[in-house]
Amino acid sequence: MAPAIMATNLDANDAYRQAMLEKAETLIEALPYLQRYAGKTFVVKYGGHAMGDPAAQQDFAQDVVLMKAIGINPVVVHGGGPQIGAMLKKLGVESRFVDGLRVTDATTAEIAEMVLSGRINKELVSWIAAAGGKALGISGKDAGLVTATKVEKVIVDPDSGDELIVDLGFVGEPAAIDTTILHTASAAGMIPVIAPIGVGEDGHTYNINADTMAGAIAAALGAARLFLLTDVPGVLDKNKSLLTDLTPADIAVLSEDGTISGGMIPKLETCVHAVEAGCEAAVVLDGRVPHAMLLEIFTARGAGTLIRA
Repeated sequence: MAPAIMATNLDANDAYRQAMLEKAETLIEALPYLQRYAGKTFVVKYGGHAMGDPAAQQDFAQDVVLMKAIGINPVVVHGGGPQIGAMLKKLGVESRFVDGLRVTDATTAEIAEMVLSGRINKELVSWIAAAGGKALGISGKDAGLVTATKVEKVIVDPDSGDELIVDLGFVGEPAAIDTTILHTASAAGMIPVIAPIGVGEDGHTYNINADTMAGAIAAALGAARLFLLTDVPGVLDKNKSLLTDLTPADIAVLSEDGTISGGMIPKLETCVHAVEAGCEAAVVLDGRVPHAMLLEIFTARGAGTLIRA
């Protein structure tokens, strides 16, 4: 029986060495990317259904902690639309939408800030802490990070064809970004986690679309990457195949011929605005895929759709 036992041990050792070799090769493949991105800033918009999945949250936290550990400065901007909707329903407050934007009265704005800056923001901070990182939970109101202006939504009346201005209430968009607090936090070894809330020059609090907020912050920081984590693999062509590289001109053509539509259009508009305003590149990728950001950053093939100016 001894020879058989010895053969089994040799097979196990060979398998172990092969597994270790594959891990070493993965690290070697990542080396040029580690060198390239050291000291750079990545802005990550985290949202979608992955926010409600503990396993996905843990993967996400591990990814941003790893980035920080190897010298990248991650900045997280999170959404929370479904959670806001659930809280409004629980409190008996009706929601109304215009072209995907929630009409936000004073009560809704107060609840949105409570959910975004309170529950969700601090939950993400705790997940990052559990993964071994140090996170600083803030909103756009802290240290004058985001000065907002009121969004004016124009729609076309389907009957008359006239343009109508719709009052969305306390829905805003970034007008100015002061990145001081982000540089201070990153230099101190912390990962900023930002709720998409801003304050206007009028003193009012405004709810801001998280994609728009992340794009504006990425542009202001001159980030190397803006990641928009979504619930789809990226931008797909008409045959449902992934488009891995796009330019703003490509996106304009795809919008005109109907290849991209619906909620993907404003996401890509955010990417285009960011890369044209100073962000090196933006990536749309599936946040449901475990460690999708690491696959995108540290492998030659990537994992989503890359947009460059």
